[in-house]
Amino acid sequence: MDEIDKNILLHLQDQARLSMTDLGKLVGLSQPAVTERVKRMEEKGVIEEYRTVISSQKVGKQCTAYMLVRTRNCYPFLDFCRSSPEVTECYRISGEHNYLLKVLTETTQELEEFENRCDQYGTYTTLIVMSSPIAYKNLIGETNLLA
Repeated sequence: MDEIDKNILLHLQDQARLSMTDLGKLVGLSQPAVTERVKRMEEKGVIEEYRTVISSQKVGKQCTAYMLVRTRNCYPFLDFCRSSPEVTECYRISGEHNYLLKVLTETTQELEEFENRCDQYGTYTTLIVMSSPIAYKNLIGETNLLA
């Protein structure tokens, strides 16, 4: 991956809906050349997917929490997580706990109900998010281009 590819990623991570023509202008390439580079990065898995970021609060999910879960029933627990709409992210982690979950609910009461459903799988610690001073940071930034 060269500096042009990094520059393409810089622009796409901020605005994935850019047309290939506009993206080409931003990075100094023709539309066919930038399209080929993007296609190559998609095929190599550098670009995994494109998605829309939705405000959880604007769709009624006022409560965000992270749960550290310790379980001996990993496969049933993962099936439970996959089928639970409250779970938006699940990571297998090392240490005292097996999993880290990101959970979104409308209220803390709904969070408590979700926790009650988790009881059968093991123990957990819940951390309720108060605010998100850094909700997301780009992987490719201006400073990466200068390195």
